[in-house]
Amino acid sequence: MKIFRLILWIGVAVAIAAVSYAIISKNTKPTETQQAATTLGGPFNLLDNKGKAITRDDLLGQNHAIFFGFTNCPDVCPTTLLEVASWMKDLGPDSDKIDFYFFSVDPERDSPEIMNDYVTAFDPRITGITGNPDEMQKTLAAYKVYAKRVDLGDGDGDYTMDHSAFVMMFDAEGNFRGTISFGENDEIALEKLRRLVKNS
Repeated sequence: MKIFRLILWIGVAVAIAAVSYAIISKNTKPTETQQAATTLGGPFNLLDNKGKAITRDDLLGQNHAIFFGFTNCPDVCPTTLLEVASWMKDLGPDSDKIDFYFFSVDPERDSPEIMNDYVTAFDPRITGITGNPDEMQKTLAAYKVYAKRVDLGDGDGDYTMDHSAFVMMFDAEGNFRGTISFGENDEIALEKLRRLVKNS
């Protein structure tokens, strides 16, 4: 009887160990994947807020962070750009090691001139990017960013844009290095940006 109980307890212990190992392995694999460099994005031919042609190659060679939004956005976009301006100030000299871009998901209304007035109001170091609507759609697909036109139903044809609300971080080679969520704690956001600089 005692031998039977001993064998039973040994079996239980082995089963628990096996389950624990499976759980630990499962939980550690995503972390390793998240730390690995991931390629996201693709070639594009657009315009910056000065009306100058800009391509993906122009972003390479420097760490960069991208936010997709639009100038008529009532809350998320201006809040995010205020945060970006604050991060750039808090980063001090390290802010020169990250380029910040604001891509328009509403290029039909966001001309380079409008983008220039908008982004420079937050910080002149932020570069606005707009251009041909079809080309921007390809860019959104390449970066896997959600954006959808939503009719306001006021009879005037006015609309807003529903879109993804996070900052995407990339290293100088264009490898995706993670996101900063909308409303994320400033200290956490700054730590992510400092890590991007440190690992470059």
